[in-house]
Amino acid sequence: MSPSLTSKTSRFKAAFSMVELLAAVAIMGIIAFMAIPSITKMRSDAERNLAISRVESLNIAMASFVQAEGRSRAENQWQSASNAAKYTLLRPYLAFAEDTIGRFMPSGYSANFGTSVVALQKTTLIGPGNVTIRY
Repeated sequence: MSPSLTSKTSRFKAAFSMVELLAAVAIMGIIAFMAIPSITKMRSDAERNLAISRVESLNIAMASFVQAEGRSRAENQWQSASNAAKYTLLRPYLAFAEDTIGRFMPSGYSANFGTSVVALQKTTLIGPGNVTIRY
């Protein structure tokens, strides 16, 4: 056998055929199609868990606020405040605090504070579609 004939044969055997490449791409497409719904569900679950964690930190900040200000002074400040102003009162007691409660909570979630800070009512978590989330 001549050396030129052997090198041409081995060069063609090392490459993939078009059918093999199409089969590999089709298999990867099927795997991606099956994986995308679970990835989006994991993302929504992560956002929900982040919202719950942030609301729990607001509840802890409420307790710290009452301890630092005293029951009567804290209640007086709390009752006359709007939801945004209540968040501003709690910001010094949070380890991580954005400028506004809208930026503090993940997108699509909101927190509504109770009417009394002394009773330490849990903050209500509102999820996408205005659904109250129990935590």
